[in-house]
Amino acid sequence: MNFNSNSLFSLKPLTALLCAISLSFPVMAATSTSADLANKATAENKAQARHNIQREAEFKQTEKQLLALKSKLEVKQKTIQQQTDVLTEAFSENENKLARLEEKLRLETGSLGELFGVVRQNAKELGAELHNTVNSVDRGVHTDTVDQIIDAKSLPSMEQLTGLWLSMSEQISASRELGKAQISFIDGNGNTSLVEAYRLGSIGLVTEQGYVSWNSKRNDAIAYMKQPDNGPFISSLSSLAAGETTNIIIDPSRGFMLEQLALTPSLRDRLQAGGVVGKVILGLLAIGLLIALFRGVSLAIARQKIRSQLKKPDQPGNNPLGRVLAVYDKEQNRSVEALELRLLEAVVDEQTHLEKGLSMLKLLAALAPMLGLLGTVTGMIETFQVITQFGNGDPKVMAGGISMALITTVLGLVAAMPLLLAHNILSTQAENIRNILEKQGIGLVAEQAEKTTQPETSLSSVGTAA
Repeated sequence: MNFNSNSLFSLKPLTALLCAISLSFPVMAATSTSADLANKATAENKAQARHNIQREAEFKQTEKQLLALKSKLEVKQKTIQQQTDVLTEAFSENENKLARLEEKLRLETGSLGELFGVVRQNAKELGAELHNTVNSVDRGVHTDTVDQIIDAKSLPSMEQLTGLWLSMSEQISASRELGKAQISFIDGNGNTSLVEAYRLGSIGLVTEQGYVSWNSKRNDAIAYMKQPDNGPFISSLSSLAAGETTNIIIDPSRGFMLEQLALTPSLRDRLQAGGVVGKVILGLLAIGLLIALFRGVSLAIARQKIRSQLKKPDQPGNNPLGRVLAVYDKEQNRSVEALELRLLEAVVDEQTHLEKGLSMLKLLAALAPMLGLLGTVTGMIETFQVITQFGNGDPKVMAGGISMALITTVLGLVAAMPLLLAHNILSTQAENIRNILEKQGIGLVAEQAEKTTQPETSLSSVGTAA
């Protein structure tokens, strides 16, 4: 297509018009859309305004209700506050009044509290007396009243105080009485029977079996395992009750000494505690005493015969000195040296007979304490074995070994002392007899020497005269 310049210029307005039309279409579309949005927004605003008005109306209604409720609560609070003020004032007045009353009560009951403490303490002491003595056999009428005072948490009544006083008076009177009553007695076989008994004040209870142990909880009695020597019985107390003067043995400890008397071991118990070693020591002591007795009698007889022989030297008898004199009579024709040896031999033989058994006595005296030491070691070994098995908490478990350890030592010393004393006495007697025999023998030798030297002296004097 061929265009000229004129046609070109004629096309420009058309182009501009087309461009303007093409541009106007979007503007018109945008304008219609904005109008729709504005309409919708207006409708929404109107709806929101109506909703807000409705909510405001509801809020105002709620506010009115809350204000009414607040008014009611304020009235109620004011009423309660008034009541609280009245009660607080009443409480303060009551508290002050109570404090004054408590102070008054404290002042008025102070002495009563001290009195109650004293009364209760005395009631406890009296209760212990009632439950631990024999007065409860026939003189325990007010015991329940005393127990009530002990267990009471408040001040005792006048009736209770009167009962306490009567109980004290009753016990004072009972402590000086010799009362007779029927009691429940349990014998060694466990049989219970009613027997007559005398109550010696508050000290003890006596039946036909002697002193008995009274149990106030069970209201029965049992006999003590061991009674004191010359202890009282019903027969001896009957004369005392009749007004006669009688000496009786009492236990001022109210049974404690009688219980300890039962626990005191006798000599037989102590010897049995020594065991086998103790019996061996006693056997050695018996043997030694028999030897000492036999040798003592023999030496006494020999000493008596020697005294008789000294009065009759020309008549030798059957005794140590007589046998020495018999040797002299038989051997007096020998020389002085030979006679001296013969007499010495006779004295040595007699000394052997005199000291017979003394060496055994000395051996037994030395052996006894050694056996006692053996028993001590054995007892200690037994004690340590018991400690290993059962511990050392209970001394009664170890009592057997300790008793054996101590008793055997005592037995060994007891056996050694008389045996040593007997050995010393008998040795001294034998030594005295030997000295007498030696003295007599020396005298006989001297006499024989004088006889042999006298003829020689006479011959020499004859020769000198010639």
